Parts: sequence; structure tokens; C-alpha cells
Amino acid sequence: MSAYKEIVTKAIIGKGKKYYKNTYTIETENEPTTVLGCWVINHKFKGSEVGEKIVVDGSFDVNIWYSYDNDTKTTVITKKIKYSENANVRQRETTDSASKDIIVRSLKQPNCINAEKEGKTIKIEIEKEIGIEIVGDTKIKVAIEDEEEPWDIIEDNNYNEEVEKEINDSIKEDYLKKE
Repeated sequence: MSAYKEIVTKAIIGKGKKYYKNTYTIETENEPTTVLGCWVINHKFKGSEVGEKIVVDGSFDVNIWYSYDNDTKTTVITKKIKYSENANVRQRETTDSASKDIIVRSLKQPNCINAEKEGKTIKIEIEKEIGIEIVGDTKIKVAIEDEEEPWDIIEDNNYNEEVEKEINDSIKEDYLKKE
């Protein structure tokens, strides 16, 4: 007959990913003639649970290379962009909210997909994909056997009656006597 025990352990109780595409406007000192390039670096982020939603707060640096003065000069402007993204991650089971851990991964690093000049500003479109896992306490049931399994008998293959007789015959009971 078997009984069941419950084991409390940490497991992924919710998991999801979300794609984001955002537009940002960057002010420039000079009126751009041509946007020559845009790089996104130094992506940092963390997740937290706020009510029923997961909030991912993060930042990244944008470097925009552009020409000005009728394509006779170039410069690079650097801007730190902060963001806060919300996500509804469906949880497979409920758990005590105090014991949850939120794990956030960048599945697709922020990348500039479009940059256009508008007067003394440059509008950039940034795409990124974020994966979120919610880790919490959960219970698993395991079957417990009440009866102990029988012990196996261990055979010693090196020992037999011939070896015992040989050992007994080689023993000299008067080994302490001087000859």
C-alpha cells in the first residue's frame, strides 16, 4: 500500500515573452542632413511584480551618427533611454506572492530598425523582445512505500571451504616456541 507525501519546491509557475517596438525622439545640436547610423548598447533591466502585472524597468544607450552642414561634418550623439514595460504573464498556478522571483531575459536585444530626421530632431524606432519567468513555491506529490524493501544477500565469491581449510592448515599453534 502506498501513501502520498507533498514536497514544497520552487518551480516556474508562469512564463511568457513579449515583443516591443517603441519610437523615441532625440534632440540634436545641429540640424541633421543625413542619419548615418544608430547603435544600441549597454542594455540593463530588471523585473518586478506590481499588482497583477510584471513591470520591466530598464535602460540602454543610443549612439546616433549623423551628418550636418550639407553633409560636410559628422558627429555622434549619445543618449541614455530609460523605459518601463508592462506585461501580463499568465500564471499556471497561484502561490504566495511574497515568495515569488521574477526572472527577466532579453530574447532580442534592443535594436534600431528605423531612424529619420525631422528638423533638429531624429526619430528612432527601437525593437526588443523580453522573456519573463515567474518562479514560486509549488507542491508536488510523491508516492511513499510503507514497506521496506528486502535486503539482498551479498555473496563473497573469493571465500569457500577449500580456502578456509588451507588457512587452518597453515596455522602453526606453536609459533611462539623457539626452535
